[in-house]
Amino acid sequence: MYRRPILSRCRQNAISSCLPAFGFLMWASFVAVVHAAGGQQGGAQSGVGGIDTAAVVVDGREILTVRGIAAFPAERRAREIRKAIILVAEDETIPSGAITLKEKDDRTDITAGERFLLDLFDEDAALDGVSRKVLAETAQLRLREAITDYRLDRMPRALTIKSLYALAATAVAVGLFFGFRKGFRSLDGVIERRLQDHLKALEAQSARFVKAQQIASALRGLTKALYLLLGALTLYFYLNFVLGLYPWTRGFAVWLFGLVLDPLESMGAATLATVPDLAFLVILFFVTRYVLRMIQVFFRSIDRGAIRLKSFEQEWALPTYRILRLLVIIFAVVVAYPYIPGSESEAFKGISILLGLIVSLGSSSIIANIIAGYSMAYRRPFKVGDRVKINDTVGEVIEIRVLVTRLRSLKNEEVVIPNTTILSGEVVNYSTLAEQQGLILHTSVGIGYETPWRQVEAMLKLAAQRTEGLLKQPEPFVLRKELGDFAVTHELNAHCSDPASMVRIYSALHDNILDVFNEYEVAIMTPSYEADPVEPKLVPKDQWYAAPAAPPSTLSTG
Repeated sequence: MYRRPILSRCRQNAISSCLPAFGFLMWASFVAVVHAAGGQQGGAQSGVGGIDTAAVVVDGREILTVRGIAAFPAERRAREIRKAIILVAEDETIPSGAITLKEKDDRTDITAGERFLLDLFDEDAALDGVSRKVLAETAQLRLREAITDYRLDRMPRALTIKSLYALAATAVAVGLFFGFRKGFRSLDGVIERRLQDHLKALEAQSARFVKAQQIASALRGLTKALYLLLGALTLYFYLNFVLGLYPWTRGFAVWLFGLVLDPLESMGAATLATVPDLAFLVILFFVTRYVLRMIQVFFRSIDRGAIRLKSFEQEWALPTYRILRLLVIIFAVVVAYPYIPGSESEAFKGISILLGLIVSLGSSSIIANIIAGYSMAYRRPFKVGDRVKINDTVGEVIEIRVLVTRLRSLKNEEVVIPNTTILSGEVVNYSTLAEQQGLILHTSVGIGYETPWRQVEAMLKLAAQRTEGLLKQPEPFVLRKELGDFAVTHELNAHCSDPASMVRIYSALHDNILDVFNEYEVAIMTPSYEADPVEPKLVPKDQWYAAPAAPPSTLSTG
């Protein structure tokens, strides 16, 4: 069940939805009065190279910048100059053209009729890098303009016209608010009506991973955010325009406009300043990408066998490519670092040091495994598909990665072994020589001294001949491993070319050994016993398939 449209609810509670706008208007008016009152006290304070300076501002317009000293700070001096300008502007008997310059040895006095406005010094002119005479003449023009504008802005006719502009702007703003409200209410209705079926279809296709209600809520959130953004922009430009019409609030309008424009200007200037560096980074990116592509093509060709190099194994191609790729990327990063925007800032350097410290402390084992992985690539102790024994784990290699190696054990378990363990331990590879020379499978039995060793050897070879999977050539052979206290240990050795079947072959070989020794009534001794048994420990042939076991003929017919 979908919720009611947002803008429909706003219509039912119009007063509560408008309260934030009225609150912002009241706040803006209060700040404007405070700012205007502060402007009556003095000018905007600034600093050039650590020098105490302040701007003389009248009705939001900057006239000039003056310098201060310890006994007479710049802010106080700018405030006194502003008061003098306003007193002259309010005195209609003094024409704006009555502003004159009086040159003295160490200063230039600026007066309006008999009223003193300010005096300029060489230190003031040094702020703009001009002579005192040029600064005085410029200040004379700006003062005449300021006095003329001050009087014109406060004329009844001008205030009436500006009030009409303010009313027109208010009407336009209210119209825009209602237009946005109506437009977004219609858009919300489209989301409710026209997209409902599509949203339900999407929910069905996504196996309810995405709920239609969630999609509708997300779309409502986007429309609401866009509605609020347009409303905020309309209110911002409306306040900036209306407050800029009146001289008493023009300073706040300038501040409000700069509140948004100054950051945008700074970001734009910073972006333009970084264009050459960004162009260099783009070019470096494409050059690095081209070099990596060429290296990849070369080593991929070696890996496929299309290119052969003397004394360079085919299995080394991909590990070598990865090492060279890493070196090229590191070189590119070192070259690009000075051209990264903000790389010279202390914050960027601090973050870089912090990341380096985290990597160095937390990745020691990872780096060790990576080095071990690449070392194994060149040592080639095994390859994918080999049957190996690592420590106490026997299995088939299914994947070799930079950090770990994965085995499939004899019980079909996946065993993940860190490469550092492999590098520092012992690896037995059953597959390396099995295809060419055959893997020798071996097992031992203990037989009493009363049994001829030649008979034992013949029986063991007979058991090997009956076992499928063991090679006929080379022939199996038997070794006497030990002459124990009570038995002779005989070891049967037979060749096998399929290491993956060694467990099955071992089991079949042991079965055949038991059968052969039972056939010839020879007991397999245990190393420790106190006396010979009265009767040999043998299984009669008629009991070889005692229940629930079944003879081969029964199994085949069943």
